[in-house]
Amino acid sequence: MQIAIAEAKAQFAELIRRAEAGEAIELTRYGRPVARIIAADRPVGRPLLGAMKGAFTLPDDISAGDEEVAEMFQHSQDS
Repeated sequence: MQIAIAEAKAQFAELIRRAEAGEAIELTRYGRPVARIIAADRPVGRPLLGAMKGAFTLPDDISAGDEEVAEMFQHSQDS
């Protein structure tokens, strides 16, 4: 897509969204291409699934060791 710089100023947020989606935006001055907006390379991070593996352990009985929490669970089951 080609767009004049003056027009691009008014549509900047939309042009950025389109570039993020993979479209190359070419900015023009007096009809000549002068710059291009493209999506930046995103670093590949750790996947979310399993990201906390090994960071903590869960007790066998979730209410063991905390009487206040155990009591709250007990009252919620009575309702």
